[in-house]
Amino acid sequence: MIQTIIFDLGGVFVDWNPQYLYRKIFTDESEMHYFLENICTADWNEEQDGGRTIQEATDYLLAKHPEYADNIRAYYERWPEMLGGLISGTVDIFKELKAKKEYNFYALTNWSAETYPIAQEKYEFLSWFDGVVVSGTEKDRKPFASFYQTLLNRYNVNVSEAIFIDDNLRNVHAAEAVGIKTIHFTSPEALRAELNALGIL
Repeated sequence: MIQTIIFDLGGVFVDWNPQYLYRKIFTDESEMHYFLENICTADWNEEQDGGRTIQEATDYLLAKHPEYADNIRAYYERWPEMLGGLISGTVDIFKELKAKKEYNFYALTNWSAETYPIAQEKYEFLSWFDGVVVSGTEKDRKPFASFYQTLLNRYNVNVSEAIFIDDNLRNVHAAEAVGIKTIHFTSPEALRAELNALGIL
């Protein structure tokens, strides 16, 4: 029987995308894609999720790509502009689940320790969790098994009684590898259907 529901945040609750910012900076779509695929890349961003400071990350790219200095600095100076808002359907599901008073709720998120407080101030639903484990704070991240284990140990979660919801298949498979049941998030509607099918909602 499921007693614990563990959510990812970005892509499940929060619509975050660097393109929301860089479409304002680049007039040419192909130049924007080049920049995000070759300069401020997803892999570079994940290092901040893993605990590297914003200053270290920015200095690293400025040294490598001084010709993109202004655009590199914009990544964190204008980071809130990457937030597209809430995925409201997921928040509605969370609200319904909370009202049942049958489950414990935790978040396991890859997020920089320096930008997560911005989200905390902006989004009330983050205070509804019984606990949130932030990768940048732990200096560990998905898909590493140790990061999942941190949450399981800290909150005494029995893997056989937990389910994990994430939009990233890599992270879903990593959770399965440590024994956690999973749902691959694709939309609030699909999530609602899966939770209903499992008798959770």
